[in-house]
Amino acid sequence: MASSSSNEALHPTVLTVPGLNGSGPSHWQTLWEQSRPDTVRVDLGMWHTPHRNSWVTKLDQAIRRAEAPVVLVAHSLGCIAVAWWAELSPQLPDGPVVGALLVAPADVDRPEAPAEVKGFASTPRLRLPFPSIVVASRNDPWITLERARGFAADWGSEFIDAGARGHLNADSGLGEWRAGQELLDGVLLESFEAGGHGTAPVEARSLVAREVRRRADFGGFEARPA
Repeated sequence: MASSSSNEALHPTVLTVPGLNGSGPSHWQTLWEQSRPDTVRVDLGMWHTPHRNSWVTKLDQAIRRAEAPVVLVAHSLGCIAVAWWAELSPQLPDGPVVGALLVAPADVDRPEAPAEVKGFASTPRLRLPFPSIVVASRNDPWITLERARGFAADWGSEFIDAGARGHLNADSGLGEWRAGQELLDGVLLESFEAGGHGTAPVEARSLVAREVRRRADFGGFEARPA
């Protein structure tokens, strides 16, 4: 992995982390990967039969291979994989991940959760070592808004209520999800202007929080404290 001093002047790399069954051709993650030169998918493998430790290992390898600071963009079970990565592969304050956009995290702890995701329980609730945003829908079949808000509070994330938009996936009709890209661009802007590394976590969180509040009106988003 490159040293932080060599990464400081680099534009961050965006790594998308899909959930169960991956993200299909109409999913906003796939569309971002096709349209944004800074964005690449993490190939976690075993998309239909995910294994927690395997996914965490693949995610760790992708982060370590990156030649620039990393911003993670996760969806559904991918959000839980990011939380497990942060718990099992803790990074220092000047580590490679400088921010994360966590969309529609799946509640793997609920009794009716599919058997395929049970191996990811119990969801880690430790504060993430990088600034992050959790976006959740009011009628997501995979998680209640209150539960998503609780994840955000425990992870130290900014929380955004996206309204009633289902699981915030292809079935939600988001297309390229311009509002989500506005949020991502805010994280990228602040992490890049802060040099990616060398910014205290408290300061970095403050920068991202300010940018989220400034951009939260895009696409009908409502920014609320966790």
